[in-house]
Amino acid sequence: MSKKKRTSAIDEVEGIEDPQEINALLAKSLKAKRKTKSSVEQLTKQLFEGNITALSKAITLVESSNPKDKESAKLIVNRCLPKTGQSIRIGITGVPGVGKSTFIESYGNFLVDNGKKVAVLAVDPSSSISKGSILGDKTRMETLVKRDNVFVRPTAAGTALGGVARKTRETILLCEAAGFDYLIIETVGVGQSETMVHSMVDFFLLLKLSNAGDELQGIKRGIMEMADLIVINKADGDNLKRAKLAQTEFKRAMHLLPAKESNFITEVLLASAINNEGISEIDKVISDYVEHVKKSGFFQEKRFQQQLFWLKHTVEQHLYDKFYESPVIKEAFKQQKSLLKEGKITAFEAADYLLSLQNLS
Repeated sequence: MSKKKRTSAIDEVEGIEDPQEINALLAKSLKAKRKTKSSVEQLTKQLFEGNITALSKAITLVESSNPKDKESAKLIVNRCLPKTGQSIRIGITGVPGVGKSTFIESYGNFLVDNGKKVAVLAVDPSSSISKGSILGDKTRMETLVKRDNVFVRPTAAGTALGGVARKTRETILLCEAAGFDYLIIETVGVGQSETMVHSMVDFFLLLKLSNAGDELQGIKRGIMEMADLIVINKADGDNLKRAKLAQTEFKRAMHLLPAKESNFITEVLLASAINNEGISEIDKVISDYVEHVKKSGFFQEKRFQQQLFWLKHTVEQHLYDKFYESPVIKEAFKQQKSLLKEGKITAFEAADYLLSLQNLS
């Protein structure tokens, strides 16, 4: 038994005096670790072969809050890292009702028709009251989900901000290791706060509706500044004329924005996802963008900056979890909440006190 395993096993039998019981627990612990390692190796091997069931199991482990599952998930993600980075990651956002699911189905079918493997990570909003989610994206993409070389994974956003689920980043890595060429991340469509997805994709596509009255409002909040392509969806039938007018307005609005770091000009295109119109033109823009940024070196630099962002974000999330999991903080928080309710202390004073307990003030 290695020193690392021995130390971990001794922690498990601390306080037990019976030698036979100690030996039994040590043997059980070692057996469990060997079993975990073996199951992880098998699952990872199947995932590398493109096994969808294995991919689903791996994602479930990543999303789990169970400590044992977390350890397995960590091993799997680490094993997958050498196989990642080869896909094109596309983030798709827009207000609820703009037709994100319909657009993704249309574009996904287009990619599959052209020999690509497509994974769709669809994030559903979670109720702030019941904490539940409908997870109905598969029913809205009924044609796409039936096709070979397609993987659709609906996930609840939970309490995560930024329009993506907390474990979306790790899920992206798993899908890449499984051999998918395109990863499409559909966000919850929360609008102005939907920026986290931009930090994990190569191409950011913003879907808009005609006559929505937000051509200039979008600029104020910065989401248009992040967009690599703006698509006016539902440009069909009686709505086509309004869509063309909206296209003109958005093009004018884009001239008010500063130049992008990628030096790629953001276009404004029309599309009717339900009629599969404008999809090939959109794919060409995405292909042109990827070719442009890879040639300039911006593609690699952006991914490096994204890694740094997620390093910082992961540390912050870990500190947040550890802080509120502390028994001392839990008890002190109750006391400070009572004082706050009675008006005997301000929120800032309460925060300073809680932070001082962890030497963070």
